[in-house]
Parts: sequence; C-alpha cells; structure tokens
Amino acid sequence: MSLSPLLVVADQVAGSLRVLNLPDGQQSSVVDGRHLAEHAGFLALPRSRTAFVDDRAGELIVLDPYGPAHGRPLIETTVPVAVPAEHLAADPTGSRLAVTTGLGHHAEAWSDLVTAVDLRPPGRPDAVRFRARTGEPGVTLTGSEDPLIVLRHREPGLLAAYRHTDVLGATPGCPRPEPRSTLSLPDDDGHGDAHDPHTRRLFAAAGSGVHRVRYQGADLVPEAPLPWIGPGRGYYLRLDPARRLLWSGIRSGPPEPDQWHRWDNDAWWHHLDSGRTGRLPLGPGLVFRLAVAARHIAYARVHPDGDELVLVEPGQSPRISARIALPAMSGAPQQGTTPWDGVQRRAIAASPAGSLIAVTRGGHGEIELVDADRPDQRTTLTVPTPLDEGGRLTLLYPDDPAHADTVGR
Repeated sequence: MSLSPLLVVADQVAGSLRVLNLPDGQQSSVVDGRHLAEHAGFLALPRSRTAFVDDRAGELIVLDPYGPAHGRPLIETTVPVAVPAEHLAADPTGSRLAVTTGLGHHAEAWSDLVTAVDLRPPGRPDAVRFRARTGEPGVTLTGSEDPLIVLRHREPGLLAAYRHTDVLGATPGCPRPEPRSTLSLPDDDGHGDAHDPHTRRLFAAAGSGVHRVRYQGADLVPEAPLPWIGPGRGYYLRLDPARRLLWSGIRSGPPEPDQWHRWDNDAWWHHLDSGRTGRLPLGPGLVFRLAVAARHIAYARVHPDGDELVLVEPGQSPRISARIALPAMSGAPQQGTTPWDGVQRRAIAASPAGSLIAVTRGGHGEIELVDADRPDQRTTLTVPTPLDEGGRLTLLYPDDPAHADTVGR
C-alpha cells in the first residue's frame, strides 16, 4: 500500500488535533480536547511518529499518524509530565525523553520541575519528575546507552548534565538531584538548542554566538563558539540531518519589540563537517521558526507590507530560490505593538523526506501547501477551527528521517 505524506495540525487554543492526507488535505484522523504546548511543539520520533505535550492535561502524547492505516490507534501512548511545557527533546533512539517547564501565563519563572520519560517499558512507560533550577531551561539528550539530560539555563548561563537512569531511579516527591557535571556559559540569554550525535556535540544559541560543547561520558567539554558573523543573534537553532547543517534565523535592528517591522533577518548556517559558516539576508519583519525540506530550507516572514514564504536552496553557497506571497492575516501584528501578544501568527512545517512545505494563516483556519520544487503550484487547505495564534504543524512521510533532529520544534 502506497502511503501519502501526512500533515498533523494542532489548534492549541481550540483544543483539537487532526491528521490530513497530502496533497489533497482530506482528513484521516481527529482528536478533540487536546491542547498542544505551543512553545515545546512537536518532536519527531523514529517510525514516522511524533510527540507533543498536552499543556492542559499534563501529558506527553505519542502519536502514530500512520497507525490507523495499519489497524493501530492514532495515540500510541500517554505519559504524565509536568507543565507548562517549555522544551521537549529525545535521545537519538527516540525512547528516552525529557520535558522542561516554563512560564505559561505567568510573568516570571515559577516552576523548577523537569520530567524524564522512558518509553521502553512495554505497555507502561516510566516517568519521573525532578527539580532543577527555576527558569525556562532548554534541553537536549546525548547519544549513549545511558544518555545525559543536559539542561541549558539562563541568568546565569549554565549547562547541567544528569544521567537519565539516575533520575529514573530517584525517590518519589520530586527530588532535587545533583547534576553529574556542570559547565558555565558566558551568556545569560541562551535561546535555541541542537544536538549532533555523530560528533557528540551539543549547541546552544546565545547573544555572543553558538556555544559548542562536546560530551565525554558525563563530562561536558567546551569548544570555541561559532560566530553570528555580523550584527544580531539567532533565537532558534535547528539541525538539518539531510545536509548536516545547523540553521538559525538572525534578528538584528532596534531592540524595542514594538519596532519589530524594522528588524532585519538573516538565514544563518554552519556546516558540521566542513566548518563553513555563513548568512543570507531574508528581509525585514518577524522571522522565527524555520522548516527543513528535502532540497530547501523554508522561512515564514511577517511584515506590514506583506507576508511571504522564503525558500533557501542549500549548497556550497546557499541562495534564495523563491519568495512566495502569503495571504494577509486579519489580526496580524501591527506597527507600534508587539508581534507576540494577542495577534495572529504563522506556523511552518516540512520534512527532509520530501518537497512539501506547509504554513498556516492564523485566525483563518487555512494552510498554504507549497511544493518547493515547483513553487508556482500551491494549494490552500482548510480546517474547521481558526488556528488562532497560528496553530502548530508537523509534516511526515513514511520512513521519515526527521527524528535525526532530536529537539522538539
């Protein structure tokens, strides 16, 4: 049986999740009453599965989107975790995970809970909550038989490594275990994490650059940081497993959030094997998350003069191959106001297994589906909920290699 690509669409405000067949958008599965943690996003897992945190129920949900076609349930398993979920990551096997907590609707950080999850016990996954430093830590898990959970803290910047097995063996009552090792970071503004198991390196984006750390057993060994090569910094970091590149979007310009329409944005990349690093102008406005397709990297750019999907062709000298106008959003960010609070946004998704790219039109219940290999051909898909705040997406193919990126997106 030939299986089509699938698009998982989450409306975290309305509390729904549906699976669409691509490219026609026909609905194949739906789950109501699930509220995805928007910041933690979706985490790709082996065998074309995906995971997310239901922020209202306090559960990690593992989805098997291709399962119903083979007589399996869409929801493979659920595991209790601490919320509000901030970041979600897995080890390279996709069987051991960690979830950190963030602000939720609070102005200041208040939770110090982290949840370690083990999906391996058949029929009964294991999960343990432990306490770390209060804040909004990023998280990565190393690759080994006994992986480390590495938390990336801010103010002051610090990496703290815990053995996954140590945490799972902890006593009840949310203990505060001592990390196996720590490493101070020179910046207090870390935002963005990635892991390359091939070189046993972890990466953390910060104002002064991308900090690199090599892990040896339980030790964290610092290496020279990667520069942003110019003004600004990246607030997002993503591994491109197809080309062994790191990608980010660099933001520079006036620091005031209400001047977001004047921000400059660049695509930034670093080749993990050759060491080459570069950047490419994308245009002014708000650019945040990006998506990795088979032969392109996609950025969604929001601006009062018009939004667009920007396609970048990787290679020896990455270049912009297409700029595709997107329909305007009612309730889009306006000049003189912040681009995050009480406004509509866009979510974006792709897979390194194919050329399709999906981007939402927040507040309208619409998704633009573009074939990056033929960008003049596009389809508008609709869902019955508005996708307020942009919703969240993940795009899957059979035997999808996206799980090589082990951080939730």
